[in-house]
Amino acid sequence: MKIYTSSASAPDGRHGAKSRWACAAFLTASYGVAAIGAITSADAGEVYGALARPAWAPPAWLFGPVWTVLYAAIGVAAWLVWRQPDRYRGRRALMWWSVQLVLNLAWTPLFFAARQYGLALLDIVLLLAAIVTTMLHFRRLSVPAALLLVPYALWVAFATALNASVWSLNT
Repeated sequence: MKIYTSSASAPDGRHGAKSRWACAAFLTASYGVAAIGAITSADAGEVYGALARPAWAPPAWLFGPVWTVLYAAIGVAAWLVWRQPDRYRGRRALMWWSVQLVLNLAWTPLFFAARQYGLALLDIVLLLAAIVTTMLHFRRLSVPAALLLVPYALWVAFATALNASVWSLNT
């Protein structure tokens, strides 16, 4: 099986206009999750500010810029995998990408709107596992795609510890 690099031309038209539209679609899906989270948790800053938090908790203003960059990386990583010619592995990898995106979507309303810190912790643990699984599947098709998810996995690992701490301090 021939593996195509980003500079190689895939035989099925996954470059050019179709590729640009696909990239836009993956970015839209990623940022759509962010938008839905923001809408469902409009008072997230107030909720976060009122919580008992560990001394190492970041300030509320940091989350927006970090997630803005991470959502871009999540979308571009999926697009890089989509461009690969191995359809079977590509579908499986993008299925895992979708699973982690749904778990990502669920966390914000669980934590901020419902204030269910224990359920949010369960969700984020599953999210972290889904991200790692996605990275493993992506790595088989595109090492750059897998590497784009490393900062996301690290941030979610940190957020998992923060979620656990918040749950402990606020129950």
